[in-house]
Amino acid sequence: NIRARLTPGPDVSINLPLLHADGLDLHQRAPGQSAHFHGAAGGILALGEELSVHRVHGGKVAHVLQEHGGLDHVVHGQAGGLQNGFHIGQHLAGLFLDAAGNELTGLGVKGHLAAGDQEAAAVDGLGIGADGGRGVLGGNNLLHNKKTPFQINVWTGASVGPEMDTAMTQAGIVARRMPYQTNNDLRKAINNGSVKYTDLHLSHVAQMTRYGFMENRRCVDVAIVEACKIIDLGNGQVGLIPTTSMGNSSSYVQCAEKVIVEVNTSQPVELEGMHDSYVPLDPPNRKAIPVEKPEDVIGTPYIPCDLDRLVAVVPCDITDKVRPLGEIDEDAQKMGKNLVEFFKSEVAAGRLPANLLPLQSGVGSVANAVINGLVNSDFEDLTVYTEVIQDGMFDLIDAGKLRVCSGTALSPSPDCLKKFYDNVEKYKKYIILRPQEVANSPEVARRIGVIAMNTAIEVDIYGNVNSTHICGTKIMNGIGGSGDYARNGYLTVFFTTSLAKGGAISSVVPFCSHVDHTEHDVDVIVSERGVADLRGLSPKER
Repeated sequence: NIRARLTPGPDVSINLPLLHADGLDLHQRAPGQSAHFHGAAGGILALGEELSVHRVHGGKVAHVLQEHGGLDHVVHGQAGGLQNGFHIGQHLAGLFLDAAGNELTGLGVKGHLAAGDQEAAAVDGLGIGADGGRGVLGGNNLLHNKKTPFQINVWTGASVGPEMDTAMTQAGIVARRMPYQTNNDLRKAINNGSVKYTDLHLSHVAQMTRYGFMENRRCVDVAIVEACKIIDLGNGQVGLIPTTSMGNSSSYVQCAEKVIVEVNTSQPVELEGMHDSYVPLDPPNRKAIPVEKPEDVIGTPYIPCDLDRLVAVVPCDITDKVRPLGEIDEDAQKMGKNLVEFFKSEVAAGRLPANLLPLQSGVGSVANAVINGLVNSDFEDLTVYTEVIQDGMFDLIDAGKLRVCSGTALSPSPDCLKKFYDNVEKYKKYIILRPQEVANSPEVARRIGVIAMNTAIEVDIYGNVNSTHICGTKIMNGIGGSGDYARNGYLTVFFTTSLAKGGAISSVVPFCSHVDHTEHDVDVIVSERGVADLRGLSPKER
């Protein structure tokens, strides 16, 4: 019932370490390490026709997988059964899966579609909700289809790896992109006008997608989600165990017409149990998000997915392409020290408890360096309710100063990511990964009293902050989640060095060239020179 078949394709790696004619061979490797089979042809591993076409029971799926080397790290049968069956495949031409071994089947978004050049026309204009997709959207022959050009709209949680943004941008297939990015190729395409970019508060993205507020006035057509494991929930559903990010996956899977799951074998299955999937109801039925403290778990450790919308399971072993963080220089050390001294004064005045309030920290080298100041402080029993978890949070765990760290994604440096993979069981006791609209929820930020700490490109003498545009016209990354926390936090702090470009430019200006956060949302500005406490001041006093 399990067969492996090779299909034509130049320079294709078989990215699932189990392709043999006589069965499956799972090779032992360290978590986070890629495992390749190289050959002149691409490969498909498909559950045979009995499993992929007819209704089967989870018991048989589990039995077959156990009989062939145990694929528990990919698919796990539980009581109830996989009632519709599914495929594991490598050859995905665009949005098509050669699952049965002798014909291409369209996703059905625009009806039955033929193979060949019509594939490109079939996906033209689709809305893709991708919080995964390294192997699905990147490096695909369809990306370079010059005969039948096409473009898609790509919605993510935030930034994604070069396998997606670089590959798709260079191929010219991105019509629209939202809500956040950190890719140089994509940034250039946005600034020259070839890609339409929607910069959004990240807490808004999932609900706006479900509301049908996006450009095509419908939800995503196809959700592409990365998982380390799939479990059978019974009753026509499977549970997808995410990897190092939740992003908007839960909502994209819930509302997409079709779902593709990319099972990344470089991600350890030990990640299971670190996630908390929860999708709020939409108005007029919305209830309060029941998070009252950062350690509250309110959902499920998996993303539920209906089998009748799950069209493909694609193997992948592409590792996380994380970026090194900048060295903690003298200016960063001073900012961290200034922050700690400010916190101490707030505690002494009775405006903060001894262990502070839940911390939120933005992304990047400056934000990470400032967190390092807390590592070397006397503060203990700290809690974090943030969006992205970087090196500083792991340092706080190692220092015994952190009780819980809630976020939506891990984005550490390469060295820190390896440390995490080597000690998953240790770190996952402290980490909760939630959907972005919960991690960034203004409602929750206000309820639990988040201390919002983010970086600025420039600030002005009134306290306005520009965090997105260089000289007011060129996008850098995007507003991300900073606005979600800044307007709703207990205390809102922005960091910037006083000078930029080696001292050639002042980061403090008469008036910002672009305003993301008005003076009404900014409490404190910290630089290497000191702390500007703007609370309760008039414009001239500021």
